[in-house]
Amino acid sequence: MDERLNRLIALREQADETRTALLAQRTTILTVAADEGRQDLTEDEDRAFRDLTDQIRTADTEIGGCDERIGELTEEIDRNRSIAEGAIAVRRAQARVQVTAQPATYIRGNGHSYLQDLIRFSFRMDADGTAEERLRNHGEDVTRSQEYRDLDRVDGSGGFFVPPVWLMNQFLDLARAGRSVANLAESDVLPPGTDSINIPKVATGTSTEIQTADNTQIADTDLSDTYVSAPVRTVAGQQDIAVQLLDQSPINFDQVIFSDLIADYAAKLDIQVIAGSGTAGQVLGIRRTAGIATITASPTVRSVYGAIADAIQRVHTSRFQPPTVIVMHPRRWGWLLSQLDDTQRPLVLPQQNSPQNALATLGAVAAEQIVGNLHGLPVVTDPNLPITLGTATNEDVILVMRASDLRLYESGIRTRVFPSPRSATLTTRLQVYGYLAFTAARYPQSIVEIGGLTPPDFGG
Repeated sequence: MDERLNRLIALREQADETRTALLAQRTTILTVAADEGRQDLTEDEDRAFRDLTDQIRTADTEIGGCDERIGELTEEIDRNRSIAEGAIAVRRAQARVQVTAQPATYIRGNGHSYLQDLIRFSFRMDADGTAEERLRNHGEDVTRSQEYRDLDRVDGSGGFFVPPVWLMNQFLDLARAGRSVANLAESDVLPPGTDSINIPKVATGTSTEIQTADNTQIADTDLSDTYVSAPVRTVAGQQDIAVQLLDQSPINFDQVIFSDLIADYAAKLDIQVIAGSGTAGQVLGIRRTAGIATITASPTVRSVYGAIADAIQRVHTSRFQPPTVIVMHPRRWGWLLSQLDDTQRPLVLPQQNSPQNALATLGAVAAEQIVGNLHGLPVVTDPNLPITLGTATNEDVILVMRASDLRLYESGIRTRVFPSPRSATLTTRLQVYGYLAFTAARYPQSIVEIGGLTPPDFGG
């Protein structure tokens, strides 16, 4: 606090104490006269009373002056603080503008390889320190941008060992399937330092009943709770490559290695969310969760359409909330697109055609996103849904679910470099790994699986 303000506060407190003492002395004079039954003060008492009143008036003036100066100083201090905070904000804004004006450290085609820099830094081959500098600059890029990544939630540790965002996102739409179902789940950052996520859940609720008469017992049911546990699991992969390939290759091998490892990482995580067994290091996926409803349908339009309607009402009936999405394999959606009515007109038509009385509408020609609408719900296709179910019939399934009830926790994807496992052959090992926890057991009644769908017939 400002020293001048401290002195003024001390002076005011002293003046206030003096005034309090003067008031007490003046009150004593009046009390003595009253005790003696006198209405008038003596000459000496009157003189003392007036003198004390003058001193109290002087103390009041001094206190008022202190208050005025304290107020002025306080306003000045507040103004100074506001100006200082404004200057800091301006400097931060200028810093953001300056940083934003600079290109990211690792962008496609700029000649800098994240992977090569990581290897040179790890192997102590970075004599001039340029690789380390670029890695640290990249770490600052990641921290400042706080970008959202389909495959990565930055966890704040080891920032410059997080792959560049363009590498992460570029390869999600490669030949391998992506993570359509995983992206539907309510997602959050995996907390550090834990091997299990425990989510509280109400097991049995309270109750109300009609009171049979005045002053009679009302319903009294205690709530009980439990929890759903989601163990933390690891998805990892590695690639051994020759040092010569890293040293002499004319291209940045980030684009080759990460494209394959990260694309497969996405697919394997999605498969875990769909059908993880809950054993042998796997999460417990949607299809293996106890309590989800199942419906058996036949591969006819009438049966599938009715089964989906049944699934929707089951979620309404048991979860008391609407489902939000229908998920099916691309081959099942393709089969629906191929279906014709009795007059050889397609049952599923593009939305832009404004179809009348259509079974469903086609939104996009895609493999791993919202492709249309059926029963008022978006249809998402996912090639990772199984198509080898049943007894040697290669059946697929359709999931109708309230996706917001799913919980997926993810760490950032991490990278490591090892020169030693096969150093005798000048081979380097590159690893990619990350952690996840998943559960569909909070509200298993919000998921319905429709099975019995044998391979579709496209009419030939």
